[in-house]
Amino acid sequence: MASCDSLSAMETADLARENALLKARLAEVEATLAETQEANRRLQDILRAAQREKFGKRSEKLSPDQFNLPLEDAEFAQGVLEAAQEKAEAAMQRARGEEPRKPKRNRGHLPSHLPRVERVIEPASTLCPCGCGEMAKIGEDVSERLDVIPAQFRVLVTRRPKYACRRCSQAVAQAHAPEHVVPGGLPTELFIAWIIVSKFGDHLPFYRQAEIFKRQGINLDRGTLGNWVGRACFHLMPVINHMRAHLRGAERIFVDETRAPVLDPGRKATKSGYFWAVVADDRGHGGVGPPIVLFHYAPGRGKEHPLKFLAGYRGRFLQCDAYQSYNALTEIARDIGPWQLVYCWTHVRRRFVKRFENEGSPIAEEMLRQIALLYQIEKTVRGKEVAVRLAARHEHSVPIIAALKPWLETQLSRIPQKSQLAEDIRYTLAHWPGLIRFLEAGTLELDTNPVENQIRPIALTRKNALFAGNEIGAENWAMLASLVATCKMSGVNPVDYLDATLRAILDGYPQSGIEDLMPWRYAQPSSLAA
Repeated sequence: MASCDSLSAMETADLARENALLKARLAEVEATLAETQEANRRLQDILRAAQREKFGKRSEKLSPDQFNLPLEDAEFAQGVLEAAQEKAEAAMQRARGEEPRKPKRNRGHLPSHLPRVERVIEPASTLCPCGCGEMAKIGEDVSERLDVIPAQFRVLVTRRPKYACRRCSQAVAQAHAPEHVVPGGLPTELFIAWIIVSKFGDHLPFYRQAEIFKRQGINLDRGTLGNWVGRACFHLMPVINHMRAHLRGAERIFVDETRAPVLDPGRKATKSGYFWAVVADDRGHGGVGPPIVLFHYAPGRGKEHPLKFLAGYRGRFLQCDAYQSYNALTEIARDIGPWQLVYCWTHVRRRFVKRFENEGSPIAEEMLRQIALLYQIEKTVRGKEVAVRLAARHEHSVPIIAALKPWLETQLSRIPQKSQLAEDIRYTLAHWPGLIRFLEAGTLELDTNPVENQIRPIALTRKNALFAGNEIGAENWAMLASLVATCKMSGVNPVDYLDATLRAILDGYPQSGIEDLMPWRYAQPSSLAA
């Protein structure tokens, strides 16, 4: 009888422990589910905010880069949600006594050029539990994950041995000291190239870079970094000048401008300068010309500035928006004829997007449909030969354009003349010759997106750096941003390019071979190492 009582007590204790364990697992599951619900709520809030920004009344006032910010937050929250869900599922599987399943992920393929560091995780014991002895290896599971070594600085020690003759005291041999961007200074050319790209490609101002260096125990103030970069800019000027010579020979260029605040110490404020971007990009029609972007700093936005920096250009077509300063270019007599302005359909489309989203206008909706048809035609011939593009436009785009203008004129006569929609239609009709000029040549594009895409990084750098210290600094900013952007257009690593180019220039690369130092030539087997 005592034995039965003892057995009953043992069973009761086991049940109590199991019950406590189940309660603990249940509490874990409930806590994890609560975390999941909270993560889901935050994700929904972010998505609603993103929808308001994208589809709300002020959507056209935000840049595409600003649209990406709430999307990044949404992806961040999505990661939190997935982690919480995986934790909840694993907890419930453990509560049911199941082995947690590994989540299925598509990691993709990591580049083969990356170094591999292997580690082997052996089981605690390879002896057969039945006592048969050592088990044999029958296979393995292999997984690859992306790892990183944080930026690690090193010291490049250069030794130049001296040699002398033991039999006489007249002969001494020693290699010449190589030239450096900063004579007798600390930085290598590779380090300076990295600083340049960090600011003008990755939008990190000098003071932020100085904070990164400080974490490695290296104290460099932003004034020192600026001095080093300025010295590099001096050596790179011949490259910039040769890029400008290439642009001057392009038949068609894109032009746009963006604000460039410059510190005005006398007023203890900033004054508005402008970066004017000039782009040559023939990839849309399969051309062989190199892709180039060149930024010019100017203290204003008046017509005198494009007249000045476009002097000497040999092109016929200027793809631009309808800003009035460009109109002055058509009045300048040139031996090859005045500039022909090619206006941007994206700017027209933005106007009708606003009317449709703000007012639900059926006229704006139809206009957007017609513009979409033009872009569909362009998509089918992007990258093809000039003759193919021109033939497709004559066959498909010309009928759309021919019907669109009288339709707009008819709609304009039916709506209030003081309405915003009427103003948008008048804007379109007033710029009609420039809008349909893309039908004249297969080399022309429907919009100015190639130059707008190059201006956006300037805006990001401006947002982080706030302003240039002076006009000379703004000019240097424009030059270095031109090199970094042109490297990106050519698919070249700008750090490697700037390092190799600075080294070649310092080693006395001949001016007659300056073409070999261009970013688009660096993408091919280069003669820089020769």
